[in-house]
Amino acid sequence: MLCIILVAGRGTQLEEDIKNSPNPEHQKLMGIPKALLPGLGDKKIIDYWWSVLKMRHLFSDVYLVTNADKYKHFERWATANDFPVENIINDGTTTHSTRLGSVTDFDLVLRHKKINDDVMVVAGDMLFEDQNFDISQVVRYFRHKQDGNLAIYYEMEKCENAETRGIVEVDPESGRITSFTEKPSPSAVIASRLASVVFYCFKKETLRTVPEYLQTHNTLEERTFGRYMDWLISERASVVYGMKLPSRFQLIGQVTLQDYVQWLEYFRNKQATQAIGDKPFTYRAYARVGLVGNPSDGFFGKTISLAIENFWAEVSIQESRELVLQPHPLNDPTTFGSLQDLHGISRKEGYLGGLRLLQATCKKFYEFCAKKGIALHRRNFTLSYDTNIPRQVGLAGSSAIVTATVGCLMKFYNLSETDMPKPIRASFILNVETEELFINAGLQDRVVQVYEGLVYMDFNRDSMSSKRHGIYESLSTKSLPHFWLAYLSDPSDSGRIHSDVRRRYDLGDEQVVESMQQFAQFTDDAKHAILEENWKELAQIMDANFDLRRKIYTDECIGKKMLEMVETARQFSTSAKFPGSGGAVVGLCYDQTQLTQLKEAMQSRGYVVVDLVPRVNH
Repeated sequence: MLCIILVAGRGTQLEEDIKNSPNPEHQKLMGIPKALLPGLGDKKIIDYWWSVLKMRHLFSDVYLVTNADKYKHFERWATANDFPVENIINDGTTTHSTRLGSVTDFDLVLRHKKINDDVMVVAGDMLFEDQNFDISQVVRYFRHKQDGNLAIYYEMEKCENAETRGIVEVDPESGRITSFTEKPSPSAVIASRLASVVFYCFKKETLRTVPEYLQTHNTLEERTFGRYMDWLISERASVVYGMKLPSRFQLIGQVTLQDYVQWLEYFRNKQATQAIGDKPFTYRAYARVGLVGNPSDGFFGKTISLAIENFWAEVSIQESRELVLQPHPLNDPTTFGSLQDLHGISRKEGYLGGLRLLQATCKKFYEFCAKKGIALHRRNFTLSYDTNIPRQVGLAGSSAIVTATVGCLMKFYNLSETDMPKPIRASFILNVETEELFINAGLQDRVVQVYEGLVYMDFNRDSMSSKRHGIYESLSTKSLPHFWLAYLSDPSDSGRIHSDVRRRYDLGDEQVVESMQQFAQFTDDAKHAILEENWKELAQIMDANFDLRRKIYTDECIGKKMLEMVETARQFSTSAKFPGSGGAVVGLCYDQTQLTQLKEAMQSRGYVVVDLVPRVNH
């Protein structure tokens, strides 16, 4: 693969402003090509590109094309920076009016050097903010997408004007660019905020389209890379994939001196605000209680779940020299007081702490970004976690840790909602647990932990098949009644509660299939009750939900202690059902006068009782 750096363009307005500036520091820049102007720190703009491009294991050669007027500047720069002078191509132009255009300059290099190889092309006068940019990720993704070309894009800030950019739309599944609009007019309706820059990778087979394009596009305005890419995608129907970089870019083209100074300051400020450095970032994910519908989320059913503030998992990320995953002193113990102590902790807590969740999430996150064409900057970090979610009581403690870890990684690597929308994020979290750690789980927990608040979820087969996620709707938490939670202080493994229901469902067992359909109907009825604020009806639906679950799972699988909790609750005019897979019950007490007696009865039997605080959807 070869690389071509384009630096033949002229900044006539910028040069004029520098010439007329009274600032002595600006006057020192007179006559200097745009690519050799100061960038961030002590480097010239082109220095950043050369520092990431001079990798012989990636590029067999790197060429630079400039104009005759500025050729000597780049020759001196080349000798000072170990760039081969013989790889500088002079396009022979000396004025702005005789310039060739970026595509013509590109074609000149292709013909002059008789290039018949894959090519990366970049504009050498482009500022980019990430000083730890790893260009090998771009090359790897381009080679992975064997059937097409590659265009780099980034997500614009609100202050950036789409009229000065090439705006792309990218298919979220294939990564293919479906639309490329070069500098859309103010009247154009453009929803995308994804901006392409002069940073492309072309298959050698695509290079033959360059002279074809030039033969039919004769004006300078048409011979820009933005117009060429628009033609290549829209008219030629060539396959072009998109890859998102974490950096923002600014082409120092026809800008004023004020623009140039402001962009330098902007990038300096962005680096300062985005660098985590010594300041850690913490993301908190909350436990959840399934109010209605569970366990049908794993059987193309419907559920309503509520995130609660009482219990949470926090993950903190902080930049560090090496990548470190810190074990939790309680959940990942390595030191014990005695063999008896080890035995007691192992019997109660098991052998699987949270460290495996952090590691699996990081692995899958890297794979997700590589597959989706999202480049990650080269920075290491330290991850640590804490949680107060009781273990093995079905409150989604494991998925809370994974959810919080994803939130930290998205912040650290500047991923936005566009990169990993909430429905996709919930499915990703589930995949971490099911595919990487072989945890038996459904989507319900991950959805409500991503969305927070009260969420209605429809996992119908058509949506799960076509979209790979369900249909999710946030419901208001403003007028919710009082919910309580009771759980075992020494629970057994809640995972065994699923029994053989999955096998029976897969075999088409009529009772199980009809039960899952009934759970879905309960959910729709409960949604209506919530919207109408009919809490007595909601309580009755929750009771019916548990009774049906008990019927298909049997008392043996439900467990004696769990049945005792439900039966105790129902003695005090309150509903009770499982919030998850087992180990706890959640109830709605619509007769507040009996709430105190309910708590006393539960506590006298050794159960922990908690008044739930709903997590408001932000």
